[in-house]
Amino acid sequence: MKTSRAHSPPAFPRFRLLVPAAFGVAVALGGCSSGSAPTLSAASPSGYASSAGGAGELRLVANLPAPVDTRDGADQLISANDVLEVDVFQVDDLDRVVQVDASGQITVPLVGTVTAAGKSVRALEAELERSYGATYLQSPDITVFVKESAGQKVTVDGEVARAGLLPVTAGSTLQQVIAQAGGFRPVADATKVFLFRDYGSERLVMNVNVSDIRAGRASDPRVFGGDTIVVFSSASKVALQNLKEAMGVAGSAARLAVIP
Repeated sequence: MKTSRAHSPPAFPRFRLLVPAAFGVAVALGGCSSGSAPTLSAASPSGYASSAGGAGELRLVANLPAPVDTRDGADQLISANDVLEVDVFQVDDLDRVVQVDASGQITVPLVGTVTAAGKSVRALEAELERSYGATYLQSPDITVFVKESAGQKVTVDGEVARAGLLPVTAGSTLQQVIAQAGGFRPVADATKVFLFRDYGSERLVMNVNVSDIRAGRASDPRVFGGDTIVVFSSASKVALQNLKEAMGVAGSAARLAVIP
């Protein structure tokens, strides 16, 4: 069976919390040197701004499609540092074991440098067959195997215990990844979890209500290597925490009325 792995995910900027005196809380993603980062309002999580640069403009969607060239998620994508075995049927001199370099490329005889990362095994096979068939071979039959996988990773940011890059498997779901990140922090809003995915030239984002998932009212979405998960904070929870700290009773939450 042919397998492949997803490419390593891009880094995502950390949160910046702005807390006005009246306890109104705006949550925004901090700036990014590669361009303007998307901004999502905690009060209106469906609001967003287009992302400059990167994979393209940010688009909010109700459901995220599986990454392109994966047969609706059945195939994973090749990633940097994967070791691939390239077999050219009946042309043993062209067989190679190659490692995908940090830029996502491999080098094969006659053809030269080919971009592999971000493509499925089947897509890479088809591209190599076209390249060899155009000049060197008649109807080449090429098979690519992932001999060693560097592993798929996703970026988790925001109000989780341990933000950063986390490994995922082919069947990982959003809740499983959040659990790997140590779960939500006390100020997290389980209704404002955003899942970002590159889809062709677009950058897509979906608002996931984890409270609904836990209650059985919604399905737990699958995550893929290269995805980014951002957990926003709750305005009322942040306000309550700030009030507790200001009053010096952080350890006596039971004495305080919950701010709606």
